[in-house]
Amino acid sequence: MAAVTHQETYSLCRYRLAAVRRLALLAVLGALVAGCGGEDTVQPLPETVEGTVPQAQPPTPAKGNPTAGKQVFTQSGCGGCHTFKPAGSTGTTGPDLDKLPDYAKTAGKPLDAFVHESIQSPDSYVEKGFPSGVMPAWSGDETQLNDLVAFLTQSS
Repeated sequence: MAAVTHQETYSLCRYRLAAVRRLALLAVLGALVAGCGGEDTVQPLPETVEGTVPQAQPPTPAKGNPTAGKQVFTQSGCGGCHTFKPAGSTGTTGPDLDKLPDYAKTAGKPLDAFVHESIQSPDSYVEKGFPSGVMPAWSGDETQLNDLVAFLTQSS
């Protein structure tokens, strides 16, 4: 028997290693392919609902005190920018608050909720012809806000 050289042993090992790697790759690919398409595709079925599905309602602000709300209106300086007959104010920097029902209707919201949101988040709805970012953010508490909303919506 002829002696095997180091170079021949090295070449034989590389050949066997390459063959083992190819075999391992084929085994992995075979396992992946075997798992694909072997079962039917499942689709979710609609659930049957009996009765009516409750519709989400926006939270209605708590009713406040209109008399206290007039005081909040005056102390907060709202009349400096807004016209509102019940307060005797004639400001023109901001929208005319005597038209709040029309603005709420245009926005598609109930009056109380619209006024509450417009005070708490002034840029959530800006009336046409008026710039955003002018009205300051609300700095009072929730009771004062509810009182102010009650005052602004009492005559509507």
